[in-house]
Amino acid sequence: MNTKLRTIAMIPARYEASRFPGKLMQDLEGKPVIIRTYEAAKATKLFDEVYVVTDSEEIKKAVEQASGKVIMSRVEHSCGSDRIAEAVQELDIDIVVNVQGDEPFTNAEDMRNVLQVFYEEGAEYIDLASLMTPMRLQTEIENPNNVKVIVDQNNFALYFSRAPIPYPRDRDIDVTYYKHKGIYAFRKEAVLDFARLPMRELEASEKIEAIRYLEYGKRIKMVYSDTPAIGIDTPQDLEEARNILRTKKHK
Repeated sequence: MNTKLRTIAMIPARYEASRFPGKLMQDLEGKPVIIRTYEAAKATKLFDEVYVVTDSEEIKKAVEQASGKVIMSRVEHSCGSDRIAEAVQELDIDIVVNVQGDEPFTNAEDMRNVLQVFYEEGAEYIDLASLMTPMRLQTEIENPNNVKVIVDQNNFALYFSRAPIPYPRDRDIDVTYYKHKGIYAFRKEAVLDFARLPMRELEASEKIEAIRYLEYGKRIKMVYSDTPAIGIDTPQDLEEARNILRTKKHK
């Protein structure tokens, strides 16, 4: 029987965002987006602890008012993995799940599935795990805000890109395009390694932090998800999220 791994969730929460500044504090049917995300992670009951990791006093105050746990970053960070690496250095944990602060509809099934790979045969070869979901619409596939991923026959990530990959040179080939969903489950050592390793050209060009893991030989197990990814990157996304919550309330 596999030993239970001590598992926590961390929600990196930066106030500034290039496409939608302050989005995590925007109202989402009576609560800030970051609180909706925190409560969704807690509701899964999959974690020993759930933390918000931030450099914002405003976000810290909101989380504490919602009885949540906050870790304040001591230094500036360019991405969520760096922020998490600082926060977990002194914690006695095995696995840390990075829950994107702008994805308030993250569900328990997805999280359970991504954690399960660390208990299966061959788990010792997995440095981190993440989720992918199929895209059906050409507009989704061509949208650079949607990060695409291609995998090998064992669902280990080969590459991530904002471009449509694979390129459809032969349009008669039936290829499924997968969108990368922003949940990562790291072994503690993997996320600490990430923070020590300098950014290389591919990551810098695409602005996709998962590429750094691949460039340094880390193995990323991708897990299939059939639930749509609903991230809040624009005011239009926020309005869509509000409509989803309103619909749920009236069911």
